[in-house]
This record gives sequence, C-alpha cells and structure tokens, in this order.
Amino acid sequence: MSQENICVPDHSPPSDTAIETLGRAKIETPLGAGRYISDGERILVYVNMAVRSELKDGRNATLELAGPRDRIYFDPAKTKAAVVTCGGLCPGINDVIRSMVLEAHHNYDIAGFYGVRYGLEGFNPDHGHELMELTPDNVTHIHEFGGTILGSSRGPQPMEVIVDFLERHNIGVLFMIGGDGTMHAASALVEEIKRRNIKIGVIGVPKTIDNDINFVANTFGFDTAVEKATVAIRCAHTEALGVPNGIGLVKVMGRQAGFIAAQSALALRDVDFVLVPEDEFEISGPHGFLTALHRRLKKRGHAVVVVAEGAGQHLLPESGETDPSGNIKLGDITGLLRKEIDQYMQKAGLDYTLKYIDPSYMVRSVPANSNDGIYCGFLGQNAVHAAMAGKTAMVVSKWNGHYVHMPLGLVTRGRKRIDTCSNYWRSVLESTGQHVYYQPDE
Repeated sequence: MSQENICVPDHSPPSDTAIETLGRAKIETPLGAGRYISDGERILVYVNMAVRSELKDGRNATLELAGPRDRIYFDPAKTKAAVVTCGGLCPGINDVIRSMVLEAHHNYDIAGFYGVRYGLEGFNPDHGHELMELTPDNVTHIHEFGGTILGSSRGPQPMEVIVDFLERHNIGVLFMIGGDGTMHAASALVEEIKRRNIKIGVIGVPKTIDNDINFVANTFGFDTAVEKATVAIRCAHTEALGVPNGIGLVKVMGRQAGFIAAQSALALRDVDFVLVPEDEFEISGPHGFLTALHRRLKKRGHAVVVVAEGAGQHLLPESGETDPSGNIKLGDITGLLRKEIDQYMQKAGLDYTLKYIDPSYMVRSVPANSNDGIYCGFLGQNAVHAAMAGKTAMVVSKWNGHYVHMPLGLVTRGRKRIDTCSNYWRSVLESTGQHVYYQPDE
C-alpha cells in the first residue's frame, strides 16, 4: 500500500471523523502473516474548501485507514454475521456479498453468516421472509449475475423490530448495503442498539448507481453504469447521424445528481447536450434549450442529448407523491422535451427525426465490470475486517486512493452533487460544446 498522505497524528481525530467501537479489541487475529493496520494510521482529508468546510477541523481532518487489525473484538467461533441489501439494484451487490462471505468464512472462520431477504422487510416477521444461510458454496458464482441474491425492497421498518430480530438470532454484526436512505436507517439502528446497551456492530457499504453519497468519491456500480450508458449513447449517435437533422435523446439515471450523464459524455465525446439536476435550464427563449438545439442542427445536421432523470424538474408540476423510500416521484422530463422539441421544430419548419432511448433498468441490472468487481471485493473484505475489530456506526469507502473508515454521520450529512463551478463540469461543457449553442447569434 502506498504511504502517500498517510500520517499518524499525535492528537485524537476530529469528532466528526472518529470511528466508534464496541469495546477494546483483545483477541489475537486468526489471519495469517501480513501487514496489519493500526487505528493511528490515517490519511489526510485533502479536499476542496467547500467540502473541507463541512468538517469541524477541516484543515487537519484525517480518516482512519481500513484493513485487518492484529487484535479483534469478536471471537470468530462465537460470532454470527448477517447482511441486508436495500433500495434499487446496482451492479456489484452480489460481488460485495460474495467477498464478505468468503472473507468471513475462509479467513476468520466465523460461526455463521446469513442473508436477510428482501431488504428491511426481512427483519419483520409479519412479512414471513426466511433468513438465508450464506456459505462459500452457495455464493461461489453469484458475482456473475446482476441484482442481489437476497432480493431488496424500499421503505422503513421499526428499529425495535430489527434489533429484536438481531437479538433473537444472536447476530453480532450486521452489514447494510444501500444508499442514502439505508445509511440513515443504519444510524437509527445504532441508536436503538445503544439504547438497549447491547454489543452489535453495524457496518455500512454505500450503494447507489447515482454516485451521490456524501464524502464517497465513487460508489460501486457507477463505473459499470457509465460503461453501459455509453452503449446506449453510441446507438443514439449512430441513429442521429443516419438521417437529416437527426436527434438522439438518451435518459440515464440520476435523481438529484447527474454524474452518470456527465461521466458518459466525457467517456464518448459524441454528446452535444448534457442536462443534469444541478444545472437548471430554460426550454424556450433566446437562451433556451430549444433554440440551442436548433442552432446545433443548423450547424452540424445532428445532435445527441443526454438527460439525467432528475433534470428540469423546475419545468414540471410537482407530483406531490413519494415512493416507499420517501423520495419525491419525479416528473417526466424526457416526455416534456419530446413534446416541446416537436412543437418547436414544426413551428420552425424543420424536418427532423428523434430517437429516444431509455436504458435505465438495463444499466442498473447488469453484472459488475472488472473495475467494479475489484472495488467490490476490497469493500467486502474491509467491511469484515472492520466488523471483527469491533468497529460500528461506520461505512467502508475509498478516499484519495485509500480504503478508509467513515462515520455514518459524515455520509448522511447531505448528498453529493456536481459542482457546476468545478473543472469537472467545465470539462463536460467543453467536450459537448453546448455552452456555444446557448449563445445568441451575432
């Protein structure tokens, strides 16, 4: 492991980056020879000032390095662990589960590892979902498939019911794989466990295809999602080139953050407009999208537009409805765009052909690619190392090239979004050239 930016501070870590433990780790690890990480080994949080300002001691903040410890808290022979997957599907969930199970069984030889079926519903006996035993034999090939072997669901369950379940089944460690809502549920679960004064560790693995979890550089599955989204965009580009004034319109996932749309555009450099939730736009008028699209067609004869699903919501009436996770149901931005484009082009007397592609569920349901598979493997291993060392109320993530422990309170503090004043967004604008077409004709 590279030692760059690693430090051993002489002072206690800032309170908002400190990791909670269940107690002193006294048991010698059963792991073989290798380098062990001490809790004093940390990396500097070298970030821009906007992010640094979110930390109490941002200028000197550090994060605890992930990895195996030479002393552990749980006795493997007496320890049972469980994992639950919540929310929408994402490439790599099965990879993380498999990595956890193999690490826990082969290297720690724990007493048992179990999967909770269908998200938080699985903890509630009213739903009748049976606990699933996970062994190296039955997880051997699951990484070859998309989705999650355990199933998933959205929506909360009473914390008291979940803790009752863990106590009833003598579970010492719970791994929670999910997005922002799941991490908030994990925080609430930790509080209920503390209230009962029992020793159960809760370790999160952040999962969201949108890549919008706070203080997480990249969530697993994002790389695969971008790779699959580019396939759809290539098809849209080919369709647009094949006819006079062809328009390829592609919708990708991204409720509150447009990272998939932006990253896909950078990957291909064939996209002319990227519409994301972070950058509001007008439909009509001299500075509106329709005028810019018209200019593009007159100049080049074709256009490719990539739209994040949460873009342009200010142009649509609020539904007033929420999904089981509490998310506001989005308006149909691509439906609005198709309607407005048709009306505008007819009025302008311009013949055009529009091909609309929505690859959303294909993007999120596929197996992880090689990069995500490797990433998921490390996340699963390091989650088990952290759990066995008695860590709790934390997530495993990657920061500045190192695997680290982050407090749940840090990742649930807000949502990560594209900074439209950043070099990253400027690169998107330069690769698309869309800022040029928004300028009025001289």
